[in-house]
Amino acid sequence: MNILCIETATTACSVCVASEEKVLAIRETNNGYTHAENLHVFAGEVLKEAGLSFKDLNAIAVSKGPGSYTGLRIGVSAAKGFCYSLNIPLISVDTLEAMAFEVAQQQKKEALYCPMLDARRMEVYCAVYDKDGKSAMAVQALILDESSVRVFDLGKPVCFFGEGMPKAKELLKHLPGAVFIENVVPSAKNLAVLACKKYTQKAFENTALFEPFYLKEFFTKKTG
Repeated sequence: MNILCIETATTACSVCVASEEKVLAIRETNNGYTHAENLHVFAGEVLKEAGLSFKDLNAIAVSKGPGSYTGLRIGVSAAKGFCYSLNIPLISVDTLEAMAFEVAQQQKKEALYCPMLDARRMEVYCAVYDKDGKSAMAVQALILDESSVRVFDLGKPVCFFGEGMPKAKELLKHLPGAVFIENVVPSAKNLAVLACKKYTQKAFENTALFEPFYLKEFFTKKTG
């Protein structure tokens, strides 16, 4: 099967096309919120590089969050548009789960994996997974302080990574077995294996009703 994967949960805009769990082509940038300008362009480019057209796609996969309200909204809207126009199913993949899956595959060590995304100030979106991708701690928005980080004292080494990790590092480094992995950014390539598995299982979303996993409500400041 051929699946177009879209990742826009953070400032990174990433699009790839995957076939049978293998990434055929990818385009990505992490230069601020340029999703609206780049997403559709990237989609056309990866399909062209892979020698495919939109009609060759079997499904669209999108990173569902948590993450940036604006980024998620743009990514999911684009994914729905592709699904409607091509009459193909929509697959959603948890953003943190995809990050943890990719890092666990690279590390191949008996440890727990904790992706962290910046949720502003001293708050992060985070979760914990084992090396097989099973949840060891549910997704949450965690305000970082000396007390709250004790939830990560799980009796096993924990690998921390993601854009939210640096601001947590000073608090986390005192935990036994804490490991810090730098420069891990959400990428569409992280969705490929999980999306293909969901396609095989026919684990599709209701395209009309699906909403991103924002986790927190979106607030805007009133001006004037």
